[in-house]
Amino acid sequence: MVADASGTVGSAAEKSPRRLTTHQKAVLIQVLLAFSDETVTVRYLASASDALTYAEDFSTIFKAINWTVVPPEPAENLPDSSSGLAIVVRGEKLPASAEALRDALRIYGIEAQITRNESTLCWPSKLAGSLATNPASSFALAVTKP
Repeated sequence: MVADASGTVGSAAEKSPRRLTTHQKAVLIQVLLAFSDETVTVRYLASASDALTYAEDFSTIFKAINWTVVPPEPAENLPDSSSGLAIVVRGEKLPASAEALRDALRIYGIEAQITRNESTLCWPSKLAGSLATNPASSFALAVTKP
């Protein structure tokens, strides 16, 4: 049996679906409570079998702390991330809430890649459209293939 980055135990041949544990959710809620009035967009890669449930885990956390959440929707061509999780931000500055999320996830060995919306990057149209239609979004969370 092997533990993956999220702490889920499974056989090496068959990987368990990604999920946040109750403890991980509680810690993330406590960390993110310091940030009020945030708006976040959640997207997932439909072809990844566990992406929707993993995206819903994060959406539940954001809703629990009264953030405005653009509900999880499938999107194609999400940013590549070796960890299967990306925090997508506009411009150079990483919002404090996104930084806190990234750092809290690292406690559990979950690495969320930071992807910036810069003119040199080619943004996936659906995700870019989500941020454009929801300009108040502090950041977007993209769940991709692990």
